Amino acid sequence: MPDHDFAALTANAHEDWTLFAVRFHDKPGAGELRRQLLQAHLEWVAAHQDVVRVAGSLRDTPDGTPVGGLWVIRARDKAAVEALIATDPFTTGGLRAGWDIHYCSKALPQPVSF
Repeated sequence: MPDHDFAALTANAHEDWTLFAVRFHDKPGAGELRRQLLQAHLEWVAAHQDVVRVAGSLRDTPDGTPVGGLWVIRARDKAAVEALIATDPFTTGGLRAGWDIHYCSKALPQPVSF
């Protein structure tokens, strides 16, 4: 078994930031609104890729209309995540029905480099 300090890993004690997973829920039937806002949203994500490390839509089927999204974010605290979400065109444009922000603990010692 590897010799890892799992308490330090899960506390992100070795980093100056914390990982968060954010699950977004789109408003039902908002596929057309999503299409209208998509380009602005993609440009926004690209401009924030230093903190939004993974971003993508979630679907019930591979070719289905997105029902929401998932982000993995590097941020100093939950307030920074909330402030970031508030500026996303999908949020300001009224697509989001809500979201869940979760602290994400690492289980492996290597630095996050994605």
